[in-house]
Amino acid sequence: MKIGLIIFRADPARGGAEHYTIELAAALARRGHQVHLIASRFGNPVAGVQAIPITVDATTRTGRYLKFLDGLDAHLSTARYDIVHAMLPVRSCDIYHPHAGMAAAGIQTHLSRRTLPGRTAARLANRLNRKRQAYARVERQLLEDSQPPIVLCLSDYVKGSILRHYPPIGDRLVKLFNAVDLNKFDPSRISDTRQAMRDRWRIPADRVVALMIAQHFDRKGLPQVVDAAAQLKGALTVLVVGKDDPSASAQRARRLGIEDQIIFAGTTEAPADFYTAADFFVLPTRHDSCSLVVLEALAMGLPTISTIFNGACEIMTSGRHGFVLDDPGDVPALAQAIRQMLDPKNRDVMRPACLELRSELSFETHVNRLEQIYGGLAK
Repeated sequence: MKIGLIIFRADPARGGAEHYTIELAAALARRGHQVHLIASRFGNPVAGVQAIPITVDATTRTGRYLKFLDGLDAHLSTARYDIVHAMLPVRSCDIYHPHAGMAAAGIQTHLSRRTLPGRTAARLANRLNRKRQAYARVERQLLEDSQPPIVLCLSDYVKGSILRHYPPIGDRLVKLFNAVDLNKFDPSRISDTRQAMRDRWRIPADRVVALMIAQHFDRKGLPQVVDAAAQLKGALTVLVVGKDDPSASAQRARRLGIEDQIIFAGTTEAPADFYTAADFFVLPTRHDSCSLVVLEALAMGLPTISTIFNGACEIMTSGRHGFVLDDPGDVPALAQAIRQMLDPKNRDVMRPACLELRSELSFETHVNRLEQIYGGLAK
């Protein structure tokens, strides 16, 4: 089958959607498909996958996005694919796979669960963010077409969001829960890296470590994690991985007197090593369609704290695999959940429960299901 996978930047360092797209391209190529990765920018080459570059010579983010759409349309007018699978809003595709949730819902989420001054600032930001508005406009045209694409929903959380904005396309929604590479995220294979990682970041062997891997620190709840850590009076170290500028959170930690408890590690191409260094994972996000890092953490046997606004938590049972919080902004509740994680007896009970989820998180099972969807569309 000839498959066109569309992502704006095919660089796994950019985030979860990009990482997933690269992994999917490689998996489909290994299964004998002709995979073409269509993007404006690429990371390292992917074995067996042909890169199709789209030029985006514009000065603004919105301009680059619209140039990408123009170039994509030109390419699709001459190239023929059995399946066109897009990870972002485009003007035409067979499968739309919104990893960050619907663009229209994203505008609403940007306004929600904030203080009144925050909502006012967010409304202004939405009006000024032309790229966000362009995404929503293109998405609406795509889904209100007479023959809309199949929409892959990473979770029931995403599915509900789509139905609120586009109720007529209910019969075009297919749930495809996120998955992880169990060979890459296997604690039995890399267990010897724990001490090496702790030595690297000068973390004592007996110190409890909470790991957070995230892009967009504010939306994923890093300020709340810092505040919760301050309430626990030096009981743990928070190891933060991500490309965002950490200066605001670092200043917050200094103001609260816990700057020595927060380690900003920057980006990584080896997240599995960081999971081995940690005792539990924390991501009190305001919105995540189905956070891949949460699933990776669970596959590594790490008890996890996240929120009901994260589709990945649908696989968890709060109190068994970690804790699923009702309010991302409730710092006392977050601190209490972390306090429970500080007890090694609780972690010892939760860890094997998390590992039992591995069979449900298999990337191979995920790709099998996706091939079935492709096959139905190709017919």
